[in-house]
Amino acid sequence: MSTDKTIPVKRTRPEHVVVEFDAERLKAPFLLRCGSFLIDYILLVCVPVFSLIIGRFYGADGVKLLNSELSNTGWLIMLLLALTNFVIFPMFNGQSIGKMLTGIRIVRKDGTPPSFWQLLVRHTIGYLLTALTLGLGFLFSALNARGRAFQDLVGGTVVIYGKQRVAREITE
Repeated sequence: MSTDKTIPVKRTRPEHVVVEFDAERLKAPFLLRCGSFLIDYILLVCVPVFSLIIGRFYGADGVKLLNSELSNTGWLIMLLLALTNFVIFPMFNGQSIGKMLTGIRIVRKDGTPPSFWQLLVRHTIGYLLTALTLGLGFLFSALNARGRAFQDLVGGTVVIYGKQRVAREITE
């Protein structure tokens, strides 16, 4: 008589132990952050501009061009791309498309990936504060020693240029 006894297996995720992480040493240079922002901005603006050019090519003009389905579709695609670029991509790897191309990333102050809530606060309240100060919140990253802008201070994050070194992985 055979008795099948199954033993439940506890699944564990490996935990990375980060060593020698120094946010000040790895902080992203201000001009590189500007370049990353410029890439993101150009990428987003190109979508509605491209839809307006296509609409103009097909003969729409003036108000008819701005109220066309093609123009509205371009703005919708831009909105979805902005949501993906500034919220979804950073949730997975701490980078927008501009940050991917420039090699910088968003991390917590200890070097670990930021949580969803940190990114949400950073990209809503933090960017709102930066916009309300007419960009001074972003310029603040060039002036302080730690290289953190208002959105970084609000979200508890830092933008770094480089990779963290992992000493070992712990599985329990």
